[in-house]
Amino acid sequence: MSGQGEFDFIRTRLAPLTRQHAGARDLADDAAVLDCPPDQELVLACDTLVEQVHFLTDDTPQTVAARALGSNLSDLAAMGAEPVGYLSALSWPERCDAAWRDAFVAELDRLQTRHGLVLLGGDTTRTPGPLTVTLTLIGRVPKGGAISRSGARPGEDVWVSGSIGDAGLGLAWETGDASVPAACAQRYQAPEPRLGLGQGLRGLATALLDVSDGLVADAGHLAATSGVGLELDLAALPLSPEVEAWLGGQGDAGLIRLATSGDDYELVFTAPAEAADQLLALSQLSGVRLTRIGRVTNGSAVVCRGLSGEPVEMTTPGFTHF
Repeated sequence: MSGQGEFDFIRTRLAPLTRQHAGARDLADDAAVLDCPPDQELVLACDTLVEQVHFLTDDTPQTVAARALGSNLSDLAAMGAEPVGYLSALSWPERCDAAWRDAFVAELDRLQTRHGLVLLGGDTTRTPGPLTVTLTLIGRVPKGGAISRSGARPGEDVWVSGSIGDAGLGLAWETGDASVPAACAQRYQAPEPRLGLGQGLRGLATALLDVSDGLVADAGHLAATSGVGLELDLAALPLSPEVEAWLGGQGDAGLIRLATSGDDYELVFTAPAEAADQLLALSQLSGVRLTRIGRVTNGSAVVCRGLSGEPVEMTTPGFTHF
């Protein structure tokens, strides 16, 4: 590793991120050791981010760290879990010198402090290939309290948190599209995991997942796992003021782009109609907007209705690696 030895990097940069958590063992052993109270369960999530697939080569170290930790924390939010810690596997290309790595670790430090978790272990290597960041997140829930994707039932409502489409437009701006709002870049650079909201949805949401590949694509995953159909009203999509101004008179085509662009890291979930008042109260308590955008139906299809109320066609529901 250019300008800094591997073990010096672990001792001086990564070890402080453990906050002396007993289970991390000062990063001196081959593995971490965790205890779990008998009334709780551990929730594990793992995501890999690869340069030029999940982030751009010229993204700052702060952006790479924020996207890595934020997207992984969003998976815990989608299970209704409280974060505990994480493992990191970092593969550094030659271009990531000591200053770059230090800035990356500093952003991890800032974000883990904000979200209440610590580093527990991992691995760090050099690679001739692209920068690759793999994080394994560890969370906890009350026993039996994790929320799955499989509980949606016909007649329930479909809800989504926050606003949709900002991050997709932000990525477009980062790659040179001057027609989209520059303000949207922040949503691409620094995903905001809805951890408090996810925990608040325990006992209210019947099925839940985070929006990473695109609202329509991820709603389709929920529908398939639950064995139901969904109807989504694109006219009901919650939009930020910047995105609403960008949308203008683009109509269904613009709404489809927003609903399929991905990287929102909002939560989409289903709940019985009688839970609406509790959900609106949770929205006020958490400070996160919740919007009813559709309904659960019999069948297996995800039908998106445009501004006229009629179904609209789309070529792809969202991002996929294959």
